[in-house]
Amino acid sequence: MAKRGREAGEKRAGAFAIRIQLESEYCTMNKDNIKEAGPLPLSRPLQAAAVPVEGLDVVVQPNAEECAALAQENDLRALTALEARLHVARSGAEGLEVSGHLRAKVRQTCVVTLEDFDGEVDEPVHLRFAPPPRPVKSATSGSARRGARASDRWRQQEEEEPAPAQIIDLEEDAPDPLIGGAIDLGAIVCEFLTLGLDPYPRKPGARFSGPEPGGEEDSPFAALRQGPKKASEAEDP
Repeated sequence: MAKRGREAGEKRAGAFAIRIQLESEYCTMNKDNIKEAGPLPLSRPLQAAAVPVEGLDVVVQPNAEECAALAQENDLRALTALEARLHVARSGAEGLEVSGHLRAKVRQTCVVTLEDFDGEVDEPVHLRFAPPPRPVKSATSGSARRGARASDRWRQQEEEEPAPAQIIDLEEDAPDPLIGGAIDLGAIVCEFLTLGLDPYPRKPGARFSGPEPGGEEDSPFAALRQGPKKASEAEDP
């Protein structure tokens, strides 16, 4: 149940990531798609150029209207409090790294008792951003053609000599794209709030109790286990 709950949370958080990308790529995406995605319930844009060398500390606290929108987005009865303390630092030449912690107080409906109860979300935040790779321009000069012939020779040599094995760190996620030189801290908070929520909330102490097993005589298979009755037994009242 915990694994499925985490997967469901990641799936819902991924929906925020898609919407973040639609908001950021408004110059290249279709406007109808952006309209269908709808505005984010919480938005705090930050230009990468505004981040100093020593980094930037930011506290994100949504107002009452934004809390209501976040609660509706995540099927919550209420979002009574939310605070995210984030540190934005430069990463590499043009990238950014966001780290910090998110804490929230939520009201959800128990999947067992169907009663509302108050709970808390305590989720670490960590994301890296990097500009998308720049397209390589094609060249038609003589030097480019000579370079192409040289690369062909190197390619032939590499095919004859097997390349050494490379170790890839599968634990480290690839950085998210930094579109337009800006990030949205509000969208990041939306994503990690959804990730920290239990999609199958259970009130503390609530337990699921199935129906009491019936006696041997009440079982519909009891007659089959007894075998066919004799004619005299069937006529007896």
